[in-house]
Amino acid sequence: MCAKDQISDLSANTSPVFMFTFLLFLSGYVLQQQTVRNLQAVIKPQPVIVQPPPSPVLAKHFGTPPGHSFYDKFLAGNRPKGGWAKVAYVQLVREHLHVCNALMLFAALEEQESMAQRVIMYPQEWDATMSDQQVPDPQNETSKRLLKNAAKRYRVMLQPVQPMLKNGDKSAFPLAGLLSLTAYNRVTFLPPSGLVLDTSGLDHLFTLPMESDMLGISAGSEDGAASPSVVLLKPSREAFQTTLESLSTQDFDEEEFLSRIALVPDLPEDQVHVVAKTSGLKAEDDGFNATEFLDSTSYVHISDPEMVGPEYDAPKASIASALPKSSEPKKAWQQVYERYRERRMDVCGLDLEPAPKLA
Repeated sequence: MCAKDQISDLSANTSPVFMFTFLLFLSGYVLQQQTVRNLQAVIKPQPVIVQPPPSPVLAKHFGTPPGHSFYDKFLAGNRPKGGWAKVAYVQLVREHLHVCNALMLFAALEEQESMAQRVIMYPQEWDATMSDQQVPDPQNETSKRLLKNAAKRYRVMLQPVQPMLKNGDKSAFPLAGLLSLTAYNRVTFLPPSGLVLDTSGLDHLFTLPMESDMLGISAGSEDGAASPSVVLLKPSREAFQTTLESLSTQDFDEEEFLSRIALVPDLPEDQVHVVAKTSGLKAEDDGFNATEFLDSTSYVHISDPEMVGPEYDAPKASIASALPKSSEPKKAWQQVYERYRERRMDVCGLDLEPAPKLA
């Protein structure tokens, strides 16, 4: 048997051990519960906050993907009279050289989803020449290929036309013939050659009020003799008949016809220009910004007295004479011509033509 002193000593020795063991157990338990809670927090699914869908934003162009209700709603108040099926871009092509320019225009309309109709009018004799000639003519073959591409790729309606005058040159197909397209309420013609940068401003012209059958948008001219760079027409039998009477003299001058068209200047709205002309860049000063010009202009009419046309590989002397003097206008001029060259290759597969020799 143990004495009282021995039991007392044993109790005193075991008490610290018991207390330490209990504290160790308690700390382990607390740590275990904290770990379990952390695991539960990780495993437990978190509530998903549903964000409201963003409001649709209208693209810069007027074109619309089919069936997009937002675009349909917007265009309901901005559509031309009779709807987009009653307006058309029409290119009257009278020379093989300008077939590619027309194709470039319609390629831009397709890429930027313009909803207006597209028509190319060309001499009917080209079809006969293409099918009946024994030795293929390179120009005819190229025009045939480009016209097929226009119909297939860019949904262009091809309309061969007979000459209205029997004088044997391009004036036998006068621009006034566009007034006969009475299937449309309005047509837009862009004189060659030019570069379409943004179709939205051009599409908007279909909604522009017109008090006469013909209206021209002018980008001005360096010598002050303004001419239309964009021509708007309201086809009608009456207007066409009046034109036929003026053509009966057989010496119809298209320059005279263009001079009859009422001109309105290109007035920029919110710093967006509908049309500009390369020859007008010479009048710009150092405050001109080339980047803003290219970003805010819908159509650049490429016309310089010193240049035979952007389709040709011009001599250096002609380029030096046509270039603006200030740096920024010069940069814009160069970029317009370079873009035209690149688009001509990309769309038509054609390089620049050799410059014609001066007589």
